[in-house]
Amino acid sequence: MFQSLSERLGSTIKNLRGQGRLTEQNIKDTLREVRMALLEADVALPVVKQLIERVREKALGQEVLGSLSPGQALVKVVNDELVAVMGDEAEALNLNAQPPAIVLMAGLQGAGKTTSVGKLARRLKEREKKKVMVVSCDVYRPAAIEQLRTLANEVGVEFFPSEAGDKPVAIAKAAIAEAKKRFMDVLLVDTAGRLAIDEAMMDEIKALHAAINPVETLFVVDSMTGQDAANTARAFGEALPLTGVVLTKTDGDARGGAALSVRMITGKPIKFLGSGEKSNALEVFHPERVASRILGMGDVVSLVEEVATKVDQNKAEKLAKKIKKGKSFDLNDLKEQMEQMQQMGGIGSLLDKLPGAANLPEAVKAQADDKQFGRMVAIINSMTPQERKFPGIIKGSRRKRIARGSGVEVQDVNRLLKQHTQMSKMMKKMSGGGMAKMMRAMKGKMPPGMGF
Repeated sequence: MFQSLSERLGSTIKNLRGQGRLTEQNIKDTLREVRMALLEADVALPVVKQLIERVREKALGQEVLGSLSPGQALVKVVNDELVAVMGDEAEALNLNAQPPAIVLMAGLQGAGKTTSVGKLARRLKEREKKKVMVVSCDVYRPAAIEQLRTLANEVGVEFFPSEAGDKPVAIAKAAIAEAKKRFMDVLLVDTAGRLAIDEAMMDEIKALHAAINPVETLFVVDSMTGQDAANTARAFGEALPLTGVVLTKTDGDARGGAALSVRMITGKPIKFLGSGEKSNALEVFHPERVASRILGMGDVVSLVEEVATKVDQNKAEKLAKKIKKGKSFDLNDLKEQMEQMQQMGGIGSLLDKLPGAANLPEAVKAQADDKQFGRMVAIINSMTPQERKFPGIIKGSRRKRIARGSGVEVQDVNRLLKQHTQMSKMMKKMSGGGMAKMMRAMKGKMPPGMGF
């Protein structure tokens, strides 16, 4: 997300940093570039106008023109205004209500509502230790009810059954009664996808909202629709008292226009960002961290949080002890590392949060392909337990068999084994005090001030 915007803003600001001082002319030139970058990212025009005007006002003020490092001062101004446009701070779900706290999910067809219900249910259960029940009021698409049942089983929350012939209000009221009886903390209500122009469907969701009086009414919107996402959210906001927005499919949105437009156009905060299909791919929307990502400064805080919550600490510790004892790093270990990486949203998600990642060469970014991980895991899965433990025995005929079994070429198997050999050598150097030896060897080669 924000890839194109980040690249464009990054090069614009880099040019500015090289200049000794800011003048009205070079601020004007820079803001023209920033405006173009925002418009190309599909940010709504009123948002672009307001953002540029506020940056211009502050940039021409003494705090920037009189600064010793004017380029950096302007970066700070742009950062602060991006944060202001998206909402100054993260807004959590308000679940302060007599249990069960009811959360109603609304949105267009295909926006990812049902998937978001599953993701939110998992988050509330695992992060906030809530007892969660989910219910589907989508009586027009029987597959939606089954989809939610499957998701509920997957994430380990309660599912209230409903039928295609039932009335949405009746389903919701029955689910509330059951949730009370079973002392649930939260009830998530999934609704039918509807078009903002479909009056009958909008009347139905208004009646549902009035009947169940939810504490949170979240609008789920596909971020790839750009500024249309903000306009649709506004249309829904006129029909329902929305309390927040969930932006989905952010992994497929390189522009990020929706994230920058929704807050200002609707007046409603973005509460969550969803990416991918996995049930743990939902993160809280932090405006200051997102602004930092847009300006190519990364988001190390979110990265650390992801590592803490998504990496299996026991497995990591086990591997560290194994390496320390000098035992070999086998293909089972390599597979485990790749699966842990995928748990964290894949290499693309990690790069997105690393400072300076936007400046990496395109060739490097192209190699950071999550499909490669899937292919490598498939190759390892096609091996016997003995082959995984002792990769040295994998010769010509075995390589051909593994390639056939995983649907790849023999060259792909060779490449994987070569990468594993390189990693094994590195791990050996790090075992038994090897890391300290490496550091000492590097000491004389480090730039001044970087010694150990």
